[in-house]
Amino acid sequence: MKKAASPSRTRRSLLWIILLAVLCVGAAELAACSVFAPAVYEQITAPARRGAQAALQTCGRAAAAAARTSENAHRLVSRRVAAAGVQASVLWSRLTAPRVEELPEADIQLADGPALTDGGPAADPAVTELNVINGQEILTGGTIPIVYFNQGSETWAEQPYGTDDIGRYGCGPTAMAMVVSSMTDTGTDPQQMAQLAVSLGHWAKRGGSYLSVVEGLAAEAGLAAASLQERTPEALMNALLNGNLVVALMGPGHFTKSGHFIVLRGVTLSGKILVADPNSQERSLMEWEPELILEELSRSTDHGAPLWVISAYPPVGG
Repeated sequence: MKKAASPSRTRRSLLWIILLAVLCVGAAELAACSVFAPAVYEQITAPARRGAQAALQTCGRAAAAAARTSENAHRLVSRRVAAAGVQASVLWSRLTAPRVEELPEADIQLADGPALTDGGPAADPAVTELNVINGQEILTGGTIPIVYFNQGSETWAEQPYGTDDIGRYGCGPTAMAMVVSSMTDTGTDPQQMAQLAVSLGHWAKRGGSYLSVVEGLAAEAGLAAASLQERTPEALMNALLNGNLVVALMGPGHFTKSGHFIVLRGVTLSGKILVADPNSQERSLMEWEPELILEELSRSTDHGAPLWVISAYPPVGG
């Protein structure tokens, strides 16, 4: 048995039919009006057209604003990416570029004559002499035999030290070449040590070497470099008599007019100091009073200056 529709559903259906009819009649009347009474049609539809136009304009403005925002965001991101790239490039160049700032005047090393010429007496050949053994010059009589290099020799003088040359500015690498060649099995020379010093950032343009050169090159060779804090003749001689070498940064006096690295290599029976001067074979064959060495040391104290005890093992008690 078919169930009868409820009165409320019947009324809703009737309302939809009536509304659809009204819409159809209205659409037909508008269509007729647009043909037979254009002025009336324009008056009736104008509010709807204005609303639609306003809506379209609003959407257009929103789209344009969104496009501008997107473009500005893209430009901002591009600028920030470019700036970050520039900053990264600058940072990388600063990290990798050799230091070229000038040394303080007191630390500049320059091969020149000594400020004072009344040096120590020439050592007796029985105490020390310079021999050629297997093609190498060897200074005898010190703590250990020293492989001797002279920065001003024809072999090394014109070799590069950064944009400078070893002959005028390379006392640091030359002194360390003597130390490393004498205390290790590493076969090296002033040119190789100069190249290493540059790569490690120890070269100072038109100033010689930063004072970090001693510790830096010693560490690369597996040697210990410790600052000698007690600057007395006894402490200096004890360091040498214990089998070490000592690198000294000299100030104006009997070794230089400016700054100069030399190697202290031994003590004689009479209590004098033997040296290996990378700029003078003559001074390397003299005996020197320890008091004179201490008096003419550089006043610089950076990186352990002016005296470094070099040992083949970490020193006990510094």
